[in-house]
Amino acid sequence: MADEIAAETLKETPLAGMHQAAGARMVPFAGYAMPVQYPAGILAEHAWTRDHAGLFDVSHMGQARLVGPDQASVALALEALVPADLLGLAPGQQRYTQLLNEEGGILDDLMVARPPTPSAGEGGELLIVVNASTKEADYRHIAGHLPDGVTLQREDGLALLALQGPDAVRVLDGLAPEAPGLAFMQGMPMSVAGIPAYVTRSGYTGEDGYEISVANGRAADLWAALTASELVRPVGLGARDSLRLEAGLPLYGHDINQETSPVEAGLAWSIAKRRRQEGGFPGRVRIAQEMAEGPLRRRVGIQVEGRAPAREHADILDGEGELVGKVTSGGFGPTHGGPVAMGYVVADVARPGTQVNLVIRDRRVPGEVVKLPFVPHRYKR
Repeated sequence: MADEIAAETLKETPLAGMHQAAGARMVPFAGYAMPVQYPAGILAEHAWTRDHAGLFDVSHMGQARLVGPDQASVALALEALVPADLLGLAPGQQRYTQLLNEEGGILDDLMVARPPTPSAGEGGELLIVVNASTKEADYRHIAGHLPDGVTLQREDGLALLALQGPDAVRVLDGLAPEAPGLAFMQGMPMSVAGIPAYVTRSGYTGEDGYEISVANGRAADLWAALTASELVRPVGLGARDSLRLEAGLPLYGHDINQETSPVEAGLAWSIAKRRRQEGGFPGRVRIAQEMAEGPLRRRVGIQVEGRAPAREHADILDGEGELVGKVTSGGFGPTHGGPVAMGYVVADVARPGTQVNLVIRDRRVPGEVVKLPFVPHRYKR
């Protein structure tokens, strides 16, 4: 009975019917019923995305916009909460950043985009995409810290599709001629198969690809138009996780959380020089100290010997058998061809080439710290 009640309370994305019609296995995820895999299976979906174009429903993510009297006001309002340079964000650009608490821990990681022109025609505007599991808390946090004149507007009427893989550009070229002209982390409004959308060249698989924001009422039409191509197949959460793990991309709630700083997580590259010098964001003292002296621990990649994957929470031991860290994400890397893991280890053990042992099913399995990603990124620069 409890399972039935839980199923009834799960939210659905506008594409739930398309997933069910395609034979997807649906599972609870961040309060939504989401497809974990389709009949082809996770390994086939993973490989198809690497070789062709995988289509993901990420409509459970939170979309919102910040609006204000001018672009500087909006940018500075959000800069008070994140360490990215948003004042220097050019029209049509997007940046990855983190929502920080006062201790420098990560409340969430998010994408922030400046549209080529504000949708209202006047004033300033930023588009944000936050994680599904934290979006309600994110919205409250952001709205509660905005100055007068700047407001957060939820966009619950929008769905989000991600088309990822080397053939994504070829597919969109036939449906949206402007799309191939975008470089990585650029975006603009355009018509896709005759459907109004906002398209960014981005994604979370390490592959070239696009994320397409579209009205809920047109999401199924867009899904049908994209899957009409023989190059496109739907892909579920299972392959999405293995793809992002091979790409060395952190997952919120696992590899990053409220105790983790951007420096520990290997995300210091997302903090621009101006922000490092000027500060003005939460946790600046801790982050500045870690950047100057180095953090006590670091997120690393670990190549695991054998075939058994190391799962989240597995102990990481040094050569003397001392506990030096924990696995935060782990699994089999289909493209890599073996088990891979990410986790945090003390700084002395974080150098690539360091030999470690991982405790898997009460056995010590050898592993080696390696530079991330496990599979090279193929973004269109």
